[in-house]
Order: sequence, then structure tokens, then C-alpha cells
Amino acid sequence: MSSALPPCPECQSEYTYHDGTRLVCPECAHEWNEGEEQDQLSLKDSVGNKIVEGDKVTLVKDLKVKGTSTVLKVGTKAVIKRIVEGDHDIDCKVDGAGPMMLKSSVVKKA
Repeated sequence: MSSALPPCPECQSEYTYHDGTRLVCPECAHEWNEGEEQDQLSLKDSVGNKIVEGDKVTLVKDLKVKGTSTVLKVGTKAVIKRIVEGDHDIDCKVDGAGPMMLKSSVVKKA
């Protein structure tokens, strides 16, 4: 079934539908106005997937934590809390290490 409605801006589901004046995604429950510009920042991870706030990511390389002897290993999981401008563009919570700023080039979407 081909739909003339746009895909969900959150999860890219093609099963969006009209609910009165708003569009709704049945898969992630995101609601938005048709034609409304989405103002949420998004980035691309190390393999080219789109990542947004709230996504779960994993590290693709070992990282030494500056100022400590701790090393974050490949596969360590993190949750993106917000996306910011600058060199270290992801503000996230890393499992076992707490809040941290990372580059989008060292993570991939989980």
C-alpha cells in the first residue's frame, strides 16, 4: 500500500496517518503537524546512520578518558541526552562512566 503521507520524522516509519489536524506514527507514537519543520538536531554516526536525542549508541573504538587512566572499550553503550554544536557534538550518559561528551564519529547506532 503506497501512502502519500510523509514518513515519521522520528523513526522513518511509512505507516503514518491523519488524526484530525495532526499526523501520527503508530510505531513510535510521535505526533506532528503536516508541513511542520522539525527543529530537532540530528547527526550521522560513524557508519552514516542518522542519530538523534534519545538514541542508544555503542562505541566503535577504544577511548582514553582525558585526565584519568580509564579506557572505554569498543562496544560500550551510551544514551544520547542531547546534540550540541561543536567538536564533541554528543552529550550522553555512558554505561559505567557517567555523563560525557563524545564525537559522533566514534559511535554507531545500537
